[in-house]
Amino acid sequence: MTVTAPSHTAAPSSDTAAVPGIAPEHFKQAFRRYPAGVVVITADAGRGPVGFTATSLSSLSLAPPLVSFGIGTTTSSWPHIERAATAVVNFLGAEQTRLATTFATSGIDRFAAPTRWSRLAGGEPVLDGVTGWLRLTVQSIVPAGDHRIVVARVEESWLDEGRSPLLFHAGSYHSIRPAPDQ
Repeated sequence: MTVTAPSHTAAPSSDTAAVPGIAPEHFKQAFRRYPAGVVVITADAGRGPVGFTATSLSSLSLAPPLVSFGIGTTTSSWPHIERAATAVVNFLGAEQTRLATTFATSGIDRFAAPTRWSRLAGGEPVLDGVTGWLRLTVQSIVPAGDHRIVVARVEESWLDEGRSPLLFHAGSYHSIRPAPDQ
């Protein structure tokens, strides 16, 4: 039996060292087809608030309540997240695409007007008008390629029931519509 590589697998270039796995463009293409919830992670490690849009939030454990999220090591938020003891997951509603775009934009003050925000009792920055938030204590940071996976314990939460979440799919933002009855 002869096994051949799929035609979409890129051959390593003679100019670069071979990296195992599929080519980055194929990896991105696969995950563009996978819808994900949109959150903004915020923190303050003592140098002012930072935040970034993420679709990598995942629940890990019920006992203790743990979540994880990924962050690129080349992002402007990474040095702050690396030093932060706490963070906040801000769940975005379907109508908050502008807020998602703001926190996904490099080179701007993401907390400047028109962004509305305040601080929780522990000093963590939290965005106003979100559909909910989780206050986290960072437990560990795990190296993962060009990213880090932050594992954090959920200490406190607040949810605004009844609002639709913001989703990201195929390169743009979407909201949930009920599936038609079958």
